[in-house]
Amino acid sequence: MKKPSILILLLLNLVICNSALSQKTDPKTMNAFSNRIFDGKEYQPLSGLKWKFKTDGKIFSSPIVKNGMVYIGSEDGFLYAIDEKSGNLKWNFKTNGAIHSSPAIFENMIYFGSFDGNYYAVNTENGKLIWKFKTGGEHWLGETGMWGMKPETQYMEDLWDFYLSSPVVYQNKNTASVLFGSSDGNVYSLDAKTGSLKWKFKTNEPVHGTPVIDQNKIYIGGWDATLYALNAETGKAIWHFATGTKMGFKGIQSSVAVAGDKVYFGAREPFFFALDKETGKLIWKYDAENSWILSSAVIKDNTVYVGTSDTYALLALDAKTGAEKYRLKVNGYVYTSPAIAGNTIYFGDFTGNFFSLDLLSNGKKSNFVSTENRKQFAASTLKNDLLDFGYAAQNLDLSVYDNNKKVMDKFYQLGPIVSSPFISNNTIYFGSADGYLYAYNLQKAQ
Repeated sequence: MKKPSILILLLLNLVICNSALSQKTDPKTMNAFSNRIFDGKEYQPLSGLKWKFKTDGKIFSSPIVKNGMVYIGSEDGFLYAIDEKSGNLKWNFKTNGAIHSSPAIFENMIYFGSFDGNYYAVNTENGKLIWKFKTGGEHWLGETGMWGMKPETQYMEDLWDFYLSSPVVYQNKNTASVLFGSSDGNVYSLDAKTGSLKWKFKTNEPVHGTPVIDQNKIYIGGWDATLYALNAETGKAIWHFATGTKMGFKGIQSSVAVAGDKVYFGAREPFFFALDKETGKLIWKYDAENSWILSSAVIKDNTVYVGTSDTYALLALDAKTGAEKYRLKVNGYVYTSPAIAGNTIYFGDFTGNFFSLDLLSNGKKSNFVSTENRKQFAASTLKNDLLDFGYAAQNLDLSVYDNNKKVMDKFYQLGPIVSSPFISNNTIYFGSADGYLYAYNLQKAQ
């Protein structure tokens, strides 16, 4: 368990197959977090950098790959289409705000949201606008005097609200819908081809979580700390499950994972939950030791894999009971949603390291690569190669909001990885806050 003094610091400062691999999904539709299992064999760590592509802003968006093109958004306001083999730009599409949502694809259309308040449909081949839909406005979570920080009259944006909701595509017979949440508190369903509104569902606070589809239901959570199960056709609520609302421990940023008769997800309330997917009733919960869980879980062979914040771990939990099987301790917060291929799980951490772990080793066999920024700034930023908020603050008063922002800016120099990986053609892709999209080759399976 955390020592109470560390918890107090947290609240003060932040609350605080051929050989190719491909995603197992409908060839017409690709959604960011609906399926994190890819084809693959055995243990395949990273073998070398294939290429990297520079944007002009931090990358929080996660890439997807289709028909030889990698698509990803950046804080610079562009959605990029990059050639999978060469890393060369094919086209980009400019919005008037940062793109912190991850794209989805249906047929020849790619969908994503921007902080300019619009969700877009763009042609995958040429980057031309097909339609855009104006929400009630997209913004960071924030409040005056957040978590008791000073000055109490200052409006403060949540420094850990990394993502906008990522759209997903729901198909039923001959129709297709695009579903996403919004900072205006609504969950929207739009006609995938025209962008016309089908329905919207009102929650009590901004929704930056990403929906996941299972049969005719969608599951989505938001800043009102509630997970909703909605009818995908009508938007009618089927059930809801409320998590905790203590100061600094309120809200759902992750997506769910669905397996068998259960829905799995984590929250800022420091627990990981397993619910009955038909009723929303709690089956078990795992105590994350005062650690947020922003990572979306992936499940394989009756094991749930998910990242934690302040315990700096990738957890392996028994899917039936929630018992911890093992953990891999890394160097900082784990906010990425892992990807699995064969016997390997891949994920990044907030210090700029990207890991590959052999799933058959019980956490004992892994390797990692580091962003170029991490190599440059780790010695001056990290304490014994570990993220340490107090150490990086260098005697700054962390009860003052602007000092917390200074520490976060220092951490961002490392090139933190909060983008989730995608695997295609024996290559793994992920973004970094250093502004690069990285493409790494994977070792050939033996």
